[in-house]
Formats: sequence, structure tokens, C-alpha cells
Amino acid sequence: MKIIDPHLHLFALSQGKYHWLKDENPPFWPDKDKINRSFDETDITLSQDLSLQGFVHIEAGFDNEKPWRELSYLESSCQLAFRSIAGINLLDSQVEFAQSLEKLSTQSSFIGVRHILDEQALSILKNDLAQANFTQLNNYSRQNKLIFESQLNIADTPACELLFQLISKQVDTLFIINHMGFPALNSKSSAWQHWHKNLTQLACLPNIAIKCSGWEMINRNYSSHWVEQCLNTCLEAFTTKRVMLASNFPLCLFSQQSYQSYWQELIGSKAIQALSINEKSALSYDNALSNYQIAITENN
Repeated sequence: MKIIDPHLHLFALSQGKYHWLKDENPPFWPDKDKINRSFDETDITLSQDLSLQGFVHIEAGFDNEKPWRELSYLESSCQLAFRSIAGINLLDSQVEFAQSLEKLSTQSSFIGVRHILDEQALSILKNDLAQANFTQLNNYSRQNKLIFESQLNIADTPACELLFQLISKQVDTLFIINHMGFPALNSKSSAWQHWHKNLTQLACLPNIAIKCSGWEMINRNYSSHWVEQCLNTCLEAFTTKRVMLASNFPLCLFSQQSYQSYWQELIGSKAIQALSINEKSALSYDNALSNYQIAITENN
């Protein structure tokens, strides 16, 4: 099976800053040492009927002040076909935001940006400066078809209402939900119900897609049953045309022994095995290929 992994992070600790990986800085995960090292393409090889054809690198804090440096490093060191989602600050002045977009656009792998919203989602999304910068991004996207990676808790209804309004206006930007919007572990909880309702509402918009990954961010010991529930819910809302399977490597190593074992377990889940060959290909390869405009050659 061919795979394009649309959500992973490579680290070059000797080249970048990575403040968040340092013990003295948040997040204060007790197992952070598992990923506090460099990771490159040799760490994301697949075998046994799985073939990694390309990937999307999501910003990893290489240099938050000069995010184009991360892209430049990747382009000088990676051989596989890939695209890059760069870090950007939605609260920068409009001039600074425009300058960042211009500098990022000189990098051949550049396809979009991310500002991690998380618990600040509501305050950021209603900020006038952020809204103006989203408009800038959308204007830029009319020619360049850029992506905004949306990382927030979809159970946060006030934030999702603002996100819905934003996506409705910024029609030339593709918004992609990271990590399924962090569904609750208990499908009978009010948090799950809010997540489900908001997810279904967002899925009504044409310029939005979702990535299924980040299970370990919610619970290191997540169950296969919960994975099935999440996958089926995302597929019901977005259909196989707008769902992508991803790894969140190397953070998936918090819960899995290897990159290989992560993909074997995910592809082997009942929800994925119940799909047709073409539907499986859409989730593991085709949708990422199209959304991120990845150029795959015969040598990949």
C-alpha cells in the first residue's frame, strides 16, 4: 500500500532551537525524553507491503522567529517528495505577516502555515489582527492555493463557531483539522457530543478536510476501540474524500514501538479494513497527494 504521511515532524537539534523540547519548557510531559533527539528520513522507512511515497512536514519549532529557516534546512536534507507547513504568528502586524508569507513563498516545499490555536483558539480567532491576517492569507491563496492547519479542540463550541465563520469567508484557503480536533475518550461524554456536533457542522463547508492522527496526544494508552469510533465518526462527517491518515511522528512513538508498527496498526484497524481498495488509497495516499500538491516521481 502506498502512503503519503501528511503530518509528521523531523528534528535537527544541532540546527534549530526547539524550545518546546527542552526540559525546562512546556509541555511538561514526563516522557518527553523519548522524542528529544534528532529525527530524519531514515527514521520513517516502511516495509512489509507499506511504501512511504512522500510526506508533509509540519513546523516543529525549528526557528519561530524565522520559520523559513526550517524549510530551507529540510529542502537541503530530504530526498523523498514532501511539502512543508511553516509556523506563522497570526498576531504579527499585517506588514510582518505579509513579509513572512513572502519569505516562505521562496521555499519550494512551502504549501501552508500553522499557528497552534489550542486553548487560545477563541481569543486568537476573535482578534482583529488575526482576522486581518487570515484575509491576507486568503488573498495570497487565490494564486498559490495555501493551507491553514487548524489545531484546536473541536469540542470548544464558541471557538468552532468563529472558525466556521472564518472558513466560510476565506473560501480560497484550504483548512485542515489537525489530530481530528482532539475527540474525548468517552463517546458518551458531553465533550464527545460537542466534538461530534461541531465536527459535523464544520464538515458542511467545502474548503475543509481532516487528518486522523495524534491519538497519543489524548491518551498514551489509547484503545483500538476508540480508534474505530474516531475513524468512523470522521468518515461519516467528511467521507473518504476529505479524510487523511497521518502519524504525528515522532510523537506517535509515545504509544507505538516504531513508525512501522504505527502504520500497520492503523491500516489494520477494522474501520480501514472495511473500506474498498480505492477508499483505502484515498485515505492513505490520494487525498494527501491532492490537498498538499505533492509531486511524486516514478523514483519515489
